[in-house]
Amino acid sequence: MKIILWIGNEPNQKALANKIHSLFPLAGIITETRLYKQKITLSKLLERLFFPTIGKAWWKMVQHYSTAHSNYPKANTLDVENINSDDAYEFSKNIDADLIVVSGTSLIKQKMLSLKPSVGILNLHTGLSPYVKGGPNCTNWCIANGKFHLIGNTIMWIDAGIDSGNIVTTEFTELTGDENLEQLHLKVMEHAHDLYLRAINSVSEGKTSSVQQTSIAEGNTYYNKDWTLDKKRALVFNIKKLSAVVKTGELIKNRENLKVIKL
Repeated sequence: MKIILWIGNEPNQKALANKIHSLFPLAGIITETRLYKQKITLSKLLERLFFPTIGKAWWKMVQHYSTAHSNYPKANTLDVENINSDDAYEFSKNIDADLIVVSGTSLIKQKMLSLKPSVGILNLHTGLSPYVKGGPNCTNWCIANGKFHLIGNTIMWIDAGIDSGNIVTTEFTELTGDENLEQLHLKVMEHAHDLYLRAINSVSEGKTSSVQQTSIAEGNTYYNKDWTLDKKRALVFNIKKLSAVVKTGELIKNRENLKVIKL
């Protein structure tokens, strides 16, 4: 099976590329290196001042992957500023993959979706669809909203929406209750990579599923603009409750009412 990978150019995505390549040699990799215009706003300054653990937790996770995987695997590669560019389209078209695997890019638009690999286009969502979708980080949204039971990952067939494609598989991330925020982010990401590898193996064997999200639940879609200081404050406060939620059995009880799609 010929596979091409579309990913954001970040250390955790580099780790994913190496993990996939070790089991399913990649025919091509497109990395998306977005150019950010850093704007120092009052909100960002207050976050750094009063809630530094949020940024530090993510940074430490990124450093973990940067140390573990210093290079991309040896494959035909292209780096673009936007995954929807003409160069990315032509590169992908020329490879003519059976499966396209997506993670951490900008929203995929119609031109790229017009490519029709024989197996399909898979997408990783580090959140439990349809219950939690969007950004900037679904694990953080779960904590801020006091809904630890919704922490998990999803592999879906991509569509033009935000984390809205038909589901291949979903799983809860297993928690002990002893995790701090850094450990929690790393655990979710490691689980996401493992689930992706198992999903790719499943579709390579012709075992495909495609469950409409609306047949499960309505769910919520979150947006970056809504990730306010109040939500960040709630995250820092609520992470202290994780141990009790797990060890009293509340986590398991709340998960009993949710539907996951098994491979």
